[in-house]
Amino acid sequence: MTADDSHPATLPDDARVVVGGALLHEGRLLAARRSAPPQLAGRWELPGGKVEPGETPDAALVRELREELGVETEAVGRIPGAWPIRPGLVLHVWTVRLLRGTPSPLQDHDALRWLTPAEADTVDWLPQDRPAVAAAVHLLAHGSAGG
Repeated sequence: MTADDSHPATLPDDARVVVGGALLHEGRLLAARRSAPPQLAGRWELPGGKVEPGETPDAALVRELREELGVETEAVGRIPGAWPIRPGLVLHVWTVRLLRGTPSPLQDHDALRWLTPAEADTVDWLPQDRPAVAAAVHLLAHGSAGG
């Protein structure tokens, strides 16, 4: 990556997209603590998952958040940037609006926290999520978030 983590130097054209959701609600951002795999357990992330063949990224995100958190959501807008997770996987993040339900850690997570902009740095975010978290916090702090 370059010195600016928000814009990696190169990404392979055939990288599989993983979508992450910056779920914004009532001035807060949802953080999800990983429970698996072991090397990620205990770290925090924006929830989401892999885009399946034939699926649009925003539809994949809505599906993943339903499966992982048990909520109905709407993808609002893509946060600029793409961040490598590991070879062959790249993270794209969208801001997300909560439509129905209360998030619960159903899959891949053992805890959730709603964070205000001032609290965003109080959890140990996965490195690839940090630039998108900073962008989401900026949206929250300036009142331009769609949540």
